[in-house]
Amino acid sequence: MTLSTLDAGIVLAYLAGLFVLAQWVSRERAGHHKSAQDYFLAGKALPWWAIGASLIAANISAEQIIGMSGSGFAIGLAIASYEWMAAVTLLIVAKYFLPIFLRNEIYTMPQFLERRYGGRIRTLMAVFWLGLYVFVNLTSILWLGSLAISYVSGIEQTTALLALAAFALAYQIYGGLKAVALTDVVQVTLLVLGGLLLVGIAMDRISDGAGVLAGFERLRTEVPGHFHMILSPDHPFYKDLPGLSVLLGGMWVMNVSYWGFNQYIIQRALAAKSLGEAQKGVLFAAFLKLLMPVIVVLPGLAAVLLAPDLERPDAAYPAMMALLPAGVLGLVFAALIAAIVSSLASMTNSISTIFTLDFYTRLGREHSQRQMVRVGRIAAVVAMVLAALAARPLLGSFDQAFQYIQEYTGFFTPGIVVIFLLGLFWKRANEAGALAAAIGSFVLSVVLKLAWPALPFIDRVGLVFLLAAALAVAVSLFTARAGAKDFIRTDDVRYRTNATFNLGALGVVAITTALYAAFW
Repeated sequence: MTLSTLDAGIVLAYLAGLFVLAQWVSRERAGHHKSAQDYFLAGKALPWWAIGASLIAANISAEQIIGMSGSGFAIGLAIASYEWMAAVTLLIVAKYFLPIFLRNEIYTMPQFLERRYGGRIRTLMAVFWLGLYVFVNLTSILWLGSLAISYVSGIEQTTALLALAAFALAYQIYGGLKAVALTDVVQVTLLVLGGLLLVGIAMDRISDGAGVLAGFERLRTEVPGHFHMILSPDHPFYKDLPGLSVLLGGMWVMNVSYWGFNQYIIQRALAAKSLGEAQKGVLFAAFLKLLMPVIVVLPGLAAVLLAPDLERPDAAYPAMMALLPAGVLGLVFAALIAAIVSSLASMTNSISTIFTLDFYTRLGREHSQRQMVRVGRIAAVVAMVLAALAARPLLGSFDQAFQYIQEYTGFFTPGIVVIFLLGLFWKRANEAGALAAAIGSFVLSVVLKLAWPALPFIDRVGLVFLLAAALAVAVSLFTARAGAKDFIRTDDVRYRTNATFNLGALGVVAITTALYAAFW
């Protein structure tokens, strides 16, 4: 498949406009130079609409659009649990985590760990997150994004990968988080409109022109096995999404870790102008999250009828794009690129934030604001180069990259959630207990994977979380209190939220419940 002149023109116009907009919104007044807070946290002045849009733009990228569509093709609607349960998780983050983070003026997640536990756990987790972001997240976005671009445009994949990396760097390297967050409103708007347009055309094609609803009903009738949220034990993909364990077990651990303690996500809320603004932004993101399966899962389901002979599931979304007419293809392709570029820019900004604030500034001497911003930009370039070099060796052989990402992060996620939950809500937890949870999470995950290979990875995540929590509590109780190492204030934190947030949260929970009831 190749792009028409009209489609190529739409994509190029979008890229040019995005670049100009990013530079304009992050411009500085005459005589003013960016400080570290300006570059890494957008001057702590993000409004709710930018926070909510940027959360979704950072989250929905190649691994979601391409990867979840692929899993929708192979598994079905059940993969939407990652999206719908995330909406409820965001409410928990807004109500219980953000008040503590913002009260204590936290800039990075490793910084929280040092102020709560001590320096060793901060260094350990900063190294872990840098490795995860560069060699799992950044590589997956580049690989799946370049795969889609290559399929749609006909550009050789390596060329597409390098072009993506270069543009994402150029787009955000000057303005930092402000350039990313304030342009994400445009990105998300294009992503939603383009995604809905693709789904609408695919469903109309399935119904032979009878309309979107008729296409959806035909899809449900002809592939009913793809419309169960809770898989039965005899389902071929039960090991990926093990029935009720999805609702009651390890997926909560995965979601809480990703939305609550992941620098690349939570950084937007930490940059809010106030706690109330942050909570409104996260609530906005929760509503958008409920819509996401329509955009990222339904194309894969449509491909079951429209392109049943795909060589690999991850080709489902590009195959659906091939059905689009000229002009519409350019718009949807621009939406896909919007998602990829936004996530790449967000990820590199978070990498540069952690490297600069959690490593460079701790070298023992004074650093000027200009030096910190410069080091952050250099770190972003290095990270992108490493990810581009590692993408093909790490991801070239996987059929469902989204599931690979979940399984890999599942080795570490239980320990991360234990460390943060105890750090936020149990003052007796100490650094020895946190280190035990971090190391124990990885060791226990490896042991269980080797000794009990039939155990679904989500169940393994849940079991390891319980074991790591017990280990952390035991070690904390048998070792000295954190004492002078604990600088996190929680005694004056209030978790009360306003009526608007409470009403919105009730709506999110009600819609999520209705969706599970309808597609059980």
